[in-house]
Amino acid sequence: MGLFSFLNQEIAIDLGTANTIIIQNGKIVVDEPSIVAVDAHSGKPVAIGHKARQMQGKTHRNIIVTRPMRDGVIADFNAAEIMIRGMIKMIDKKNRMFNSSLRVVVCIPSGCTEVELRAVRDSAENAGGREVYMIHEPMAAAIGIGLDVEAPEGNMIVDIGGGTTEIAVIALGGIVCDKSIKVAGDNFTADIQEYMRYQHNIKIGERTAEEIKINVGAATDGLEDPPADYIVRGPHQMSALPVEIPVSFTEIAYCLDKSISRIESAILSALEQTPPELYKDIYNKGIYLAGGGALLRGLAKRFENKHKIKFHIAEDPLHAVARGTGIALKNIDNFQFLIR
Repeated sequence: MGLFSFLNQEIAIDLGTANTIIIQNGKIVVDEPSIVAVDAHSGKPVAIGHKARQMQGKTHRNIIVTRPMRDGVIADFNAAEIMIRGMIKMIDKKNRMFNSSLRVVVCIPSGCTEVELRAVRDSAENAGGREVYMIHEPMAAAIGIGLDVEAPEGNMIVDIGGGTTEIAVIALGGIVCDKSIKVAGDNFTADIQEYMRYQHNIKIGERTAEEIKINVGAATDGLEDPPADYIVRGPHQMSALPVEIPVSFTEIAYCLDKSISRIESAILSALEQTPPELYKDIYNKGIYLAGGGALLRGLAKRFENKHKIKFHIAEDPLHAVARGTGIALKNIDNFQFLIR
């Protein structure tokens, strides 16, 4: 390492709808929710990440809590820039002055348009990136899982994130066919909120719906090891009086059924586009699940019953994309599929 190597900082960013993860030197240095709280008058940041999440749904009129990412892409350009800049500052407060020499690899959805790509690039550059590279999320997930993406054989990845589900068949270092749908973790959360409102007449916020999903979320009602019911407290819609309702995993499996069926159809659509030789590889090896959605109880089993192909859940699926982005950063000169 040269004397001035610390001037050329390199970071990999998994800019997710739900969480943003930053990797430096192969280690996760930032893992925060993709949420920003800003002052309503000055527009200056009040809190970023976990601190901003604690404020969600609890603010007064002088603080606005916003999620800059929607459906896997930047929805609020200014908030995204504030968030990326703030998270980069979290890494190394001592060398903040050298952020202008950052080399950054950011992962993006495979169905990203040129405009959305430009927004991510501009945000990263404005936050201090000197060289900005992009990598598609399914490719990053495949690398993070440990698959040999440059081999002449097919691998299929289903990455269920917060805003999008990315499905891709990868061979010879490229994406052969892909499908990107805007049905993912956020839709599951919205489905739960709607179900609680119509079925139990109780109003719940996004955070409570997320907690229900984590505690009793399921993709099928035939679980071998079912979780205990989760108690939800909130105001009754008609009387506004407090109520306590136990929610079971079978109810959540029922309310998530439509969204999961849409993901199943997208997987089938991607398999239809797959060349026969690669299809054979996928059938022999199975399909890999990554992203936070892969943690939904019974999901792999449900997909297996539907598609008659083995599904493998990646080790630590939440961080598979971030790990792959970090590996791509280390081997930036070898990987030809990085977008400059």
